[in-house]
Amino acid sequence: MTDDELPEGWTHRPTTGADADELLALVNASVLAAAGFADFTAQEVAEGLAGPCSMVAVTADGTIAGWGYLDNPGNGPDDFVEVYAHPEGGRPALRPLLARMLVETARRARERGGEGTVQAGAIPVELPWIEALTAAGFTFVKQHARMQIDLPVPPTGAVPGVTVRPVREDELPEFFAVYDAAFRDTPDYQPTGYDRWRERFVDGHRVRLDEWFVAEADGAVVGVLQSSEQNADSGEGWVKHLAVRAEFRKRGVGRALLAAAFARYLANGRVSAGLGVDLANPTEAIRLYTGVGMRAAYQANIYERPALD
Repeated sequence: MTDDELPEGWTHRPTTGADADELLALVNASVLAAAGFADFTAQEVAEGLAGPCSMVAVTADGTIAGWGYLDNPGNGPDDFVEVYAHPEGGRPALRPLLARMLVETARRARERGGEGTVQAGAIPVELPWIEALTAAGFTFVKQHARMQIDLPVPPTGAVPGVTVRPVREDELPEFFAVYDAAFRDTPDYQPTGYDRWRERFVDGHRVRLDEWFVAEADGAVVGVLQSSEQNADSGEGWVKHLAVRAEFRKRGVGRALLAAAFARYLANGRVSAGLGVDLANPTEAIRLYTGVGMRAAYQANIYERPALD
């Protein structure tokens, strides 16, 4: 048996919706072992199952030992590969599932004419996964941080000239336009268009628009904050996206949006707030988050390789 082959008696197969509960338990066991707490959600499992490719490794007794899937919400040239293995006996699934995911990313790249990259993330203590990635040609490119803050937070003063309020549903196209414009200067952003964005985050999802905010300045919407229900069961408000138009940055707009979101989360019974941030973001968003008192619960390395290698 080579590193890219499953142990004798194990098999791999595409996932089905019936796997969702077992996959959620598997991923949270994996994350708990690496990060010290589990924060993967049923919504994230559903998104993984609906992605371009999703496959499990199954032991001889029928237990799911590992799950691999691709994430590419904008269907652009760059795929993100995730592979999770159960910390108790699932490690042999890591490299075989990664190999199968890379076969799929290569096929997708050939359909695009050969362009594209593949990224993957790893918490620094996940040494077998990091070794699998480096053996497959991935190299380290940057880090992400999972930020968190306990509620309530000390009050902050109002930002002169900035008004923050919940978004109205009829403003969602404008909300998206601000988000889209702001994120286009970040390196990994893949535009999706309003309809695809709405399909992914609004239609058919649990959405509390009282936790989505717009910031107005000089008579225009210049910043937006999109929340998510993904960690609601654990009492955490989640900032999915925060975006400020480039010409209005460094004026306190982001701080005002966060203050409004934290206050609303608390009023809605949340006990903490969290978000993820790319530490290489050219807007230096990490300074905003640490400046309002957020701390890094853990960091994850991001690795990359060409889709065709």
